[in-house]
Amino acid sequence: MLDQHLLKVGRLATSREIGGDYYDYIERRRQRRLAIALGDVSGKGIGAALLMSSLHAAVRAQTQTSHPIREMMANLNDYIAENSPENKYLTLFYAELDPTTGDLFYANAGHNPPLLCRASGEVERLDATGLPIGILRASEYQEACVRLWPGEALVVYSDGITESINMFDEEFGEDRLIEVLTRNRTSSAGKIRDRIDEALSRFVGTASPVDDMTLLILKRNNE
Repeated sequence: MLDQHLLKVGRLATSREIGGDYYDYIERRRQRRLAIALGDVSGKGIGAALLMSSLHAAVRAQTQTSHPIREMMANLNDYIAENSPENKYLTLFYAELDPTTGDLFYANAGHNPPLLCRASGEVERLDATGLPIGILRASEYQEACVRLWPGEALVVYSDGITESINMFDEEFGEDRLIEVLTRNRTSSAGKIRDRIDEALSRFVGTASPVDDMTLLILKRNNE
C-alpha cells in the first residue's frame, strides 16, 4: 500500500443540505504516489454540487493517465471551462506525495494556501500558483515541490473554516487555525482534526454556518 507511512483524515460539513466542497485521496499506483485533492465551487445548491461531481470524476480520470501535474490541471481547467456555465468556477488544490521520500508535488488553482506544519512548529503556506479552474481556457499551472518529513503534517482546508463567523461577527481566521495546528503538531492526524473541530465549535458557538467546511490532513509517521 502506498499509504503505509501516512496518517490521513478528511472531514466535510455542508452549510446546507447540498454542498459545493470536495476532497479525495487517490492512489496513483504507476507513479507510486498518493494524490490528494480539495476543491471549492463558487456558489451553492444543486448547480455547485453538480459541478463538483463533474470535477470529482475528471480528477479521477486524470490520475489514471501519465500526465504531469501541471498538464493535469490544465486539462481539468479546459474541461470545466467547456462544460460549465460562464459564471461558475472553482478553486482546487491538488498534490501528490511520494510516501517513501516525503516529496510533495503540488499545484494550486486559486485555493487558499494549505499549511505545512514542521516538526519545529514553524508553519509554511503553500501559496497559490494559478487561476481558479474554469475561468479562462488554456490557463497554465505551475508545479512546485516541498518535502514532508516524518512527524510533519499538511493541512488543506476550504475557506469555510477560516471564514467561520461567531456571534460577534468575528472570523475564525488563519491565525487561530495555525495556533491549533502548532499546539497539537505532535498528535495524530485524527486528533489534530478533532482539536480544530473543537476550536471551531467553541469559537462559532450558536452562530449559523456561512459556508461549507472541509478539512484534509496528511501526516507522515515517525520512522
